[in-house]
Amino acid sequence: MLPPWLGVLGIPAGLEAGQIRVNEIAPDVSMLPTLDDVAAHVASCTSCALYKGAKHPVPGEGHAQADLLCVGEAPGAHEDEQGRPFVGEAGQLLTKILGAIQLSREEVYICNVLKHRPPGNRDPQPDEVIACQPYLLRQIELVRPKVILALGRFAAQTLLQTTTGIGTLRGKIHRYHGVPLIVTYHPAALLRNEQWKRPTWEDVKLARRVLDAARAATSGTE
Repeated sequence: MLPPWLGVLGIPAGLEAGQIRVNEIAPDVSMLPTLDDVAAHVASCTSCALYKGAKHPVPGEGHAQADLLCVGEAPGAHEDEQGRPFVGEAGQLLTKILGAIQLSREEVYICNVLKHRPPGNRDPQPDEVIACQPYLLRQIELVRPKVILALGRFAAQTLLQTTTGIGTLRGKIHRYHGVPLIVTYHPAALLRNEQWKRPTWEDVKLARRVLDAARAATSGTE
């Protein structure tokens, strides 16, 4: 059930996920005090084999207290080269998408489920997701976003712990560790499928509505 301040938006409630806490699965990661410390820990991580083939770790970047946190699947070739998330053509499109709802990259926090590039951009494997999970959880704990935007099928299904298709997950307010979560297509998918741009625009407008409602609810309690 959604809290009253979300319920008044008249948007269907979706899934509730996020029962696992960082301190339960990785006490050392749960003690990291800043996002920079998380990034340093990622850089030395050998919990799965991905680090062996990666040029650079890609922990994430953005505002340390962002109200919106964007989560993608995994770094691609451009991200692996630069050690930054969403810097290729898909990243440029994400910047434009955020700008359309009056947000800059500098205002949000952007990261991926995986922190190293999978070979050939293949789908992440379960052991890799498990290895990276503490880092994503700690990033969310530290940033404390008001809204999470899950970019693409894999990120959405991983966070929400479901196999439900993205078409069904869209248009609802899910919650991850209590944080409202909106699902949309990955920018890379939009480059291949023009017809998904309109649905994505509807999704990010929904995310903006939820963000504005969250800000209003927070300011009313401060």
